[in-house]
Amino acid sequence: MNAERALNAFLRKPTDRIPHGEMISNPDAIQHITGIDPWEKPRSAQKALIERYAIDVWQLPEDDTPIEKIDDSSDTYEDEEGRKQARWGQEKSWHWDWGREFKTIDDVLAYQPLEHMDKRDLEPVGLDLTPSVDELAAQFQETLDKRRKANGNLALAHGGFYNTMFMWPLLTFGWELFLELGAAYPDECERLMKDFSELSRKVFKAWAKTDLEVFSSHDDICFQAGPTFSPAWLRRFIYPYYEEFWGYLKDAGKTVFFVCDGNVDQVADDVIACGADGILSEPYTNWREYARKHPDKILMGDGDNRIIKTGDKDAIYKMVKEMADFGRDLPGYFFCVSNHITYDLPPEGVKHYFDAAELYGRR
Repeated sequence: MNAERALNAFLRKPTDRIPHGEMISNPDAIQHITGIDPWEKPRSAQKALIERYAIDVWQLPEDDTPIEKIDDSSDTYEDEEGRKQARWGQEKSWHWDWGREFKTIDDVLAYQPLEHMDKRDLEPVGLDLTPSVDELAAQFQETLDKRRKANGNLALAHGGFYNTMFMWPLLTFGWELFLELGAAYPDECERLMKDFSELSRKVFKAWAKTDLEVFSSHDDICFQAGPTFSPAWLRRFIYPYYEEFWGYLKDAGKTVFFVCDGNVDQVADDVIACGADGILSEPYTNWREYARKHPDKILMGDGDNRIIKTGDKDAIYKMVKEMADFGRDLPGYFFCVSNHITYDLPPEGVKHYFDAAELYGRR
């Protein structure tokens, strides 16, 4: 529960403990640990959790406005339009029917991204990108100030963007048409990526104008088996934009870490070369090899919820001890269950995880 400790770890400065960079979507575990109902008192419950453990990267709710409890009789839901959602902690996920408006590759090739700058209806972007960079910067600064006020010194509030580059065609066209575009229409893909880059460029330039310290840049360029497109394809269509966009933030003194699902073994070196200060990804990644090559970079993602899901205290403590022994001398290491502390993990298993981190986490 220390924003300064989190910031120092992001800057790779000495810290007394290994901080946590967790994604906690398990209200039952929060109540089990704190004794406070997170549906009735969301701020109080989460505040008690991060005061108890070194969860130093977190965003607290502004108040205790109750959250309507989700029907837990099912893992999936369907709205009146027939669109499906999944449970996600105390919320429901976005609708993952991306590209439903595009029927053929001709629809994709005819699309003009610069004619669609208002993305308030595109989850999870939710931004109108028609204003100027300065106007966006003012919006972002206001949001950051509210986050900091809610957190106080208990946790570091940071900024981020979900659609760095790769997510734009994915969320716009859907997976199948995006894959067809990327594989069979390179020239047209290059044109579309260039236009999409105008949207992200405004976002990164605007965040660079704020007094933000740390920024998370998200793109799911990998899945469990590795990159979704070849490294050569990524070097042509994606990485030049990473280098440019992160450059705006780095030139302004910000720390940038890359967030990506899956196994980043084949992309990590390129991502670091583009200017990222480190990576948050999943336990499928060979983090030991990453640390060997990049011992001075941020590393978030070594924890595995599949072990927590067993509820086996000995196995959980063993995992956490191995994490701590591995990361103790890596200045940018964070405890992180990167495949998420999901709502279906046993609360006692989650508590074992945090208790073990408390026991072993001193630097």
